[in-house]
Amino acid sequence: QVQLVESGGVSVQAGGSLRLSCAASGIISAVNSMAWYRQAPGKQREKVATITHRGTTNYTHSVKGRFTISTDNAWNTMYLQMNSLKPEDSAIYYCNAETYFSAFWGQGTQVTVSS
Repeated sequence: QVQLVESGGVSVQAGGSLRLSCAASGIISAVNSMAWYRQAPGKQREKVATITHRGTTNYTHSVKGRFTISTDNAWNTMYLQMNSLKPEDSAIYYCNAETYFSAFWGQGTQVTVSS
């Protein structure tokens, strides 16, 4: 089992920056990759960024160059640095961790970007 707890979601103005954190606990050694997803009202959940143990990262097109995903060395905490925020980045952001057999989710943290 892996437990995930997000934090850092707040209301900011467009153009601002924000860093989300995801604290992971449990059987971290079984985790192959971690990711940030987001879901805006009335929209499907969208994968925003992923990171693997090898350090490979991937981003959805709309956040490339603005968002950066990272983890600490022990993979106890994952981060999402968000710069140049836009109103369309407003959503609930979820932390995700995947093993070979399961996917685990946090409860989400709300990010609101006002114009």
